[in-house]
Amino acid sequence: MTSDSESKPQTDMPSFVSTLKSCKHIIAVAGAGLSAASGIPTFRGAGGLWRKYDAITLATPQAFKENPSRVWQFYHYRREKALAAQPNPGHLALAMCSVPSIREKILPGASFTLITQNVDGLSRRALDQIAEMHPELAEEIRSPVVQDSLLEMHGRLFDVVCTSSKCGHREHNLDSPVCPALAGTENVFAQNQPEPHIDVADLPKCKKCGSLARPGVVWFGEIPWHLRDIDVEVRKADLCIVVGTSSKVYPAAGYASEVQARGGKVAVFNVDRSDGDQRADFLFLGPSESTLPKALGLQDDTE
Repeated sequence: MTSDSESKPQTDMPSFVSTLKSCKHIIAVAGAGLSAASGIPTFRGAGGLWRKYDAITLATPQAFKENPSRVWQFYHYRREKALAAQPNPGHLALAMCSVPSIREKILPGASFTLITQNVDGLSRRALDQIAEMHPELAEEIRSPVVQDSLLEMHGRLFDVVCTSSKCGHREHNLDSPVCPALAGTENVFAQNQPEPHIDVADLPKCKKCGSLARPGVVWFGEIPWHLRDIDVEVRKADLCIVVGTSSKVYPAAGYASEVQARGGKVAVFNVDRSDGDQRADFLFLGPSESTLPKALGLQDDTE
């Protein structure tokens, strides 16, 4: 990003809108703050999950190997929270930018890619919600052009993956609970109580070979998804919109700097200050479910 000696980020919405309209290759990098208004706990903010729980004991391959019962209970808790949640206006605003026929009206001539660190599935459900509200757009929204413009770099909470190297079967699973033995354990984590032990034999199994299954997310120490596609989008982007992220987890934390180093602009939408946001071109503090739709021209000033 720009040097600290230069001017502070602009905070006036009209200047951002003017810049937005002039950009042709836009990317958005989203973090947990995007889903906060939907009731999904963040990780590093006030009350964040990593303030209550040790990430190393819950979100690494080694943690799962040592205590699959505890890890599965944590991810079952997160699955239940996500199943009960609904996309908020921030998700919907970004989803609308992903639909070419809608985007052409608000960002004519521009491309748009959403790179999300979230695993809750709410950004994809936002697309489904738009298709339900506008049946005439359903076929377009289900097209590869739209579906592939959403890059879920940290995997999917509702994917269940076989741990057997000989199998590796992956499937999308929306069961609640994901297996009978986990029923009710979400309340244990919600109340920060010691979790009960569940035998490995009773944890989720691969439906293809019967081996122990794991959550289909990217853990610390694993390689994020879509890195090649993301690199292509970052290299050509002339605007990076950063939404709801503390900018601490790499490689996502470095994308804004890469865009700016190539002459592009960076706009940050966060509730609180985050690492490096003083070097952004634009900074809008406040709930992204309010600021983002307004900035993207999807909400009247009076709303």
